[in-house]
Amino acid sequence: MTRNGTPHPLPAVSGRRRAATALAASAAVLPALLSASACGGPAAADAAGQDVTVMTWAPSGTGAADRPGMTALAEAVGRDLNAHGGLAGHQVRVLTCNEHDTTDGATACADQAVSAHAVAVVGSASQYGSNFMPILEQAGIPFIGGYGLSAPEFSSPLSYPVNGGLPALVAGSGRQLVEAGCKQVALIRPDSRAGDALVNYLDAAVKSNSVKIVDIKAPEKSNDYSSYARRAIGDDKPGNCLLSALGAEPTANLLDPYRRANPKNTQLASVIGSFQQSVVDSTGGDAGPLHGAYATGWFPVESSAVWDDLRATARTYGNGATIDVADPGVQTTWVAYEVLRQAAGRIDPSKPITAKALQVVLDSGDPIDTAGTTPPLGWGVTNMLPSSDSPRLVNTSVTFQQVQNGRLAEQHQGFTDIRWALTNQKPPA
Repeated sequence: MTRNGTPHPLPAVSGRRRAATALAASAAVLPALLSASACGGPAAADAAGQDVTVMTWAPSGTGAADRPGMTALAEAVGRDLNAHGGLAGHQVRVLTCNEHDTTDGATACADQAVSAHAVAVVGSASQYGSNFMPILEQAGIPFIGGYGLSAPEFSSPLSYPVNGGLPALVAGSGRQLVEAGCKQVALIRPDSRAGDALVNYLDAAVKSNSVKIVDIKAPEKSNDYSSYARRAIGDDKPGNCLLSALGAEPTANLLDPYRRANPKNTQLASVIGSFQQSVVDSTGGDAGPLHGAYATGWFPVESSAVWDDLRATARTYGNGATIDVADPGVQTTWVAYEVLRQAAGRIDPSKPITAKALQVVLDSGDPIDTAGTTPPLGWGVTNMLPSSDSPRLVNTSVTFQQVQNGRLAEQHQGFTDIRWALTNQKPPA
């Protein structure tokens, strides 16, 4: 994976906030957050009264890979939980770590989680899963809701992803562009092994409709994507579409030559994470190059009521930190903590909440309701994707969005399941 890198929504989370006081009185009902166990999963913690520790990490101060809103939100969620009684008398201790977008940084964060006896690493971002996952596996610490930047997040038995990563976005974008009438899709993607795989996901999504794919390999870092934009636009015929699967910074750099080329017929599309509402705003809104652009996401649009509690938590408990609610990393962290709340709430309140206990709940396969931010999630054997590379990719649903009147808006109602494309099957009738 590259470093940068969706049924009708269920009732909003706001009901949880309104009932917080009542829920705090009942450990069996309260969607709990964290639980401190002894080092890793195998060791047990003492029961009542002990604080619960989790960790969230993401890069900060590094450039394009930065996701500081993820750690800021984690801290805000911890304050929110503690303000409403914690979990059955357990106060929440949220540790955050800057992994600096380096292998050493990711390793250091994982080591810190082990040393702190964290029961889970939650809602984190790092492209170095090959470095941090073995450390968490050795300690038995679940990795809940990673951003999906590395292959181990979709293969490790201790990983519980809440989104489908870039494969789901690219395959979903293919279906969105088929519905839009595209006859040819120029895919601008990283010149890497991960980029090679994206071509296959796109092909699986569009081949039944005889859509031609133009594969355009591009560097992951460049200040000038003019030649790639020109090649993608090509003859600018009706039915031509351009799909950027580059990271956030290169996609932003691509937009300027695309705007200068001023295509009349080529339809622009990308995936959430490569651009988001802040990019729409900074490039001119409805008058900019993203006017009418299609976007495929993991979650509902930012204006959806399912994010009401996220907005309230960021506003009330963010302590002035910049938390962009439209950022898919922030949204992933929110969903990950919701999964943790639900899982912890299913543990016998007379028992300590340990990493192992959380793992047992998550492995049961019993669906976890994320209040409309995703379809119900489960990581049991029957939930696994029949794929040797990414069996843990259990959330195969995406959302279709489009820039309308300068805002990312719902273009297709609800979630679209593209599991069939990720397993190279025929589309459903």
